[in-house]
Amino acid sequence: MKRSWLIAALAAAVLAAVAGLAFLYHLPLDLRDRSPVQPLAFSHKQHAGENAIACLYCHRFAPKSKVAGIPTVADCRACHLFISAEAPEIKKLMDYWEKQEPIPWVRVYGVPDHVYFPHRMHISAGLACANCHGEVAAMERITRSARINMGWCMDCHRKKKASIDCWTCHK
Repeated sequence: MKRSWLIAALAAAVLAAVAGLAFLYHLPLDLRDRSPVQPLAFSHKQHAGENAIACLYCHRFAPKSKVAGIPTVADCRACHLFISAEAPEIKKLMDYWEKQEPIPWVRVYGVPDHVYFPHRMHISAGLACANCHGEVAAMERITRSARINMGWCMDCHRKKKASIDCWTCHK
């Protein structure tokens, strides 16, 4: 009798562990707003689409770092001293410059601290930014286009024949 209870309890524990892992496999890694309102109405459609500014021009740390980086106020100001200087959003940009404050952009993409995601590895593997970020050049306001979760990442790693060893992404 005790033996059958022990076997049943062990089976229930294994089943609970498998169900927990399946849940984590599909759980989104980022629960924030998919398209947050930003302090400046920055149009990727205008910059990356119509003006064909490459992603890495503004997100210049992506090939060298874990993070892609966001341009400084000085970077934006350098162009907009001469381009659309009288536009309302550019005037807001210049206010940040005059106050010597960074623009408080709201992060759109992110992963938990236990996930190691280096942009540089993905860029050096030849992945296009659109693989994860969608067609940003067509977006007026940036929207998280992919439901990034462990399953989504694993599917991509399998398709691209990248490592699926746990320690590749979990540090």
